[in-house]
Amino acid sequence: MKHLNKFVVAVLMFAGLSSQAQDKNNPWAFSFGVNAVDGGRVSAAESIKNQFSEYFNANDNWSVVPSVSYFGVSRYVGDNFSFGVTGSFNKIEKFVGPKFDGDYVVAKTDLAYYGIDGVINYSFGTFVKYFEPTAHIGGGYTFLGDNSAGTVNGGLGLNIWFSETVGLSLRSTYKHSFEDDRTVMPTHMQHFAGLTFKFGGKDTDGDGIYDKDDACPEVPGLKQYNGCPDTDGDGIIDGNDACPDTFGLAEFQGCPDTDGDGIADKDDACPEVAGPKALNGCPDKDGDGIADKDDNCPEVKGPKENKGCPWPDRDGDGVLDKDDKCPDVKGTVANNGCPEVTEEVVKKLNDFAKSILFDTGKSTIKASSFETLASIKNVMNEYPSAKFRIEGHTDNTGKLATNERLSKERAAAVKDYLIANGVDASRLESEGYGPSKPVADNKTAAGRAQNRRTEVVVIK
Repeated sequence: MKHLNKFVVAVLMFAGLSSQAQDKNNPWAFSFGVNAVDGGRVSAAESIKNQFSEYFNANDNWSVVPSVSYFGVSRYVGDNFSFGVTGSFNKIEKFVGPKFDGDYVVAKTDLAYYGIDGVINYSFGTFVKYFEPTAHIGGGYTFLGDNSAGTVNGGLGLNIWFSETVGLSLRSTYKHSFEDDRTVMPTHMQHFAGLTFKFGGKDTDGDGIYDKDDACPEVPGLKQYNGCPDTDGDGIIDGNDACPDTFGLAEFQGCPDTDGDGIADKDDACPEVAGPKALNGCPDKDGDGIADKDDNCPEVKGPKENKGCPWPDRDGDGVLDKDDKCPDVKGTVANNGCPEVTEEVVKKLNDFAKSILFDTGKSTIKASSFETLASIKNVMNEYPSAKFRIEGHTDNTGKLATNERLSKERAAAVKDYLIANGVDASRLESEGYGPSKPVADNKTAAGRAQNRRTEVVVIK
């Protein structure tokens, strides 16, 4: 039975490594302080009530060494559990014997006391930031004078934390002995009071938040952001902040909207002045759909094709210059802004044309007709979009082929003269019809004179 008890105690003792509560960030703890041994009263008393009735009677029953008398090391394993081992020594000067004539006998002794105990510790959590109640079970081996025995242990404790890693530890342990002879090893209580230091936590960036809980372990940050920085202080961590160095709004991923137009400055082409999204945040005073910065006429509506300015109508004919084929000459809408050649104008041209004279039998224009041709040119240039055909005609005197050739050459000579003197070549063409289109009777000299003519026709 004795050896079985020692085996059970050994299993319990090495089941874990902690007598203090730790956490995952500081998994290790070291503790030291003083211990007091209640000299056997709990095994001497006849009832549970009597066993613990003198729990706080330190003067009569406790033995205390006035120096550091216990050391402990522990390891957190998760779910509020930690395992550890504690070594202690004491000098037993008071030993409570059996009850005699109604009183307990307190014997004076001088016995060396050594204990090594393995403990499974459970933390109930921290209350009011500082107080952490605990419960523990375990086992150990105790040496008392020349005797030794295993014990099964259990008890309660309280940690009072001064900081995250330093605290005061108080613990009372009931040590149940398996020895039948309580003079060999009585069941007793041992009390501990000391300092505990937690350690083993890693804080790479030194921001006071351990790496295991730090979402940004390489960069110093704030506790409220799980260790991540918020450089601009806008409440959005830098990792989620599109503008980490400038205070901004959450709706814009931490970027500012200086002009309050609902467009973040980084996406706003005009961040200092409010404007619509359609224009990338730039204003449009005249409402023509062109941002003021790109609008050459920001106060007046105009098309984009003309850089925000209204199309001009220089000649005031009601046809905009962009559509006006004669922007500097007043015309009609029907003729695309160009003046229309009226019948009166055509008559005027032909009155001039009738007086054009050629050398006999030739296409050479006589010098006396140059002034007439200048007048024809001036009239034609008043209608810059109009196209004209110069037509040559002869009488029926002579050979037909000769007349047709001569009519063509004379019409071409007039055309070439007008082009040479300022009429656009694209507006003129010529043709000769010989005697095929008489306007009078070729039987008379007067009729033949009328048939020998130059005409100007408007090309529709």
